[in-house]
Amino acid sequence: MATRAAMHRGGVAVLTQLLNQSQPVEREVACGCGQRARYHQLRPKQLLTAVGRVHIERPYYLCAHCQQGHSPRDRQLDVEGTQCSPAVRRMMALVGSQTSFDHGRQQLHLLAGLEVAAKAVERHAEAIGADLARREQHKVDRAIQLELPAILGQAVPRLYLQIDGTGVPMVRAETAARRGKIPGQPARTREVKLGCVFTQTSCDEQGRPLRDEASTTYVGAIETAADFGRRIYTEAWERGWSRAQQKVLLGDGAPWIWNLAHEHFPGVIEIVDIWHAREHLWMLGAKLYPADDQQRRRWVHQMIRKLDAGRVESLVKQLHAFPTRQTELRQVLATEADYFERNRDRMRYPVFRKQGLFIGSGVIEAACKTVIGARLKQSGMFWTERGANAIIALRCIRLSGKFEDYWETRARAA
Repeated sequence: MATRAAMHRGGVAVLTQLLNQSQPVEREVACGCGQRARYHQLRPKQLLTAVGRVHIERPYYLCAHCQQGHSPRDRQLDVEGTQCSPAVRRMMALVGSQTSFDHGRQQLHLLAGLEVAAKAVERHAEAIGADLARREQHKVDRAIQLELPAILGQAVPRLYLQIDGTGVPMVRAETAARRGKIPGQPARTREVKLGCVFTQTSCDEQGRPLRDEASTTYVGAIETAADFGRRIYTEAWERGWSRAQQKVLLGDGAPWIWNLAHEHFPGVIEIVDIWHAREHLWMLGAKLYPADDQQRRRWVHQMIRKLDAGRVESLVKQLHAFPTRQTELRQVLATEADYFERNRDRMRYPVFRKQGLFIGSGVIEAACKTVIGARLKQSGMFWTERGANAIIALRCIRLSGKFEDYWETRARAA
């Protein structure tokens, strides 16, 4: 650690000399207001870099028209409006997207030897996440205006979309006017709509589909279904939707998912996650046979055999014919029968298996835990919509393998 500290001190000396090398000072430079700003003076600035704090001097210009001052050197170094270098902000975004902001502060001290406040980690992680969200929204807006560029490349054998929703704990002000799941109780969470896109080119020796390695990308936000539909469409288009030979969408049966499919993905193969469909049967069996575990298991396994065989019509008929005089049970049976009837064409599992397609939405189920839950559902965490969406955007970009592309784009712009 002493050796590392010494190397950092040497790095600070070298970096300070490099950044303070004489720069040509122009008498005037362009101002953001469209006028010209005149040279005023050399101004000092302190920067926290990956090797420690450095002090630099750079030309500072004042605009007589808008009365604003700025330093072009700050834009070149991508440190405009901040005292942290891009490398340090990148570190804070990484740790802030991975764990609590205070734990991230500790990690930066232990692993990089940098002293920063937890609030600084929060501020920079959310700022970068918000910038990522703005860039993603810009692409979505282009999609709305039909300005997405054609993505050239090889044909994609199978492109999958999986969509789900998961709740995130929010501060009270964000849920004050919302009804909770329990009647009479206020809401405590907001739903994050999450989607993933991946490809499949082969099956294993048993004919089970194999997801292509490192092919999964994620998008998500706390937003309306309509806004999310445009978001997932934009991601699918970037991933080669127009070149896909076969297109598949898996969901849990929620109507809003299929409404998005009809609006944005006409002709897609729609599949209800088989495990979710089985879960409906187990929940129904618990209500029909609350005191007879053996009979409940026998009945559920019988229904699952029908479901697995694709005999959904027979399953629905049996639900309608179930003998009971209890009004509440008849309503439950009618609701579940309607669920299976409404999704019968999405439950032709023998046909889907024969085609070598996925019939389970395990990828998005896992994403709800790894992308959202692992960071935003830790003990004691409560979010604002703005803060949650910033971290969601940051995690989606990171876990989609696009984080370094973002920093390369910033470096080219600078």
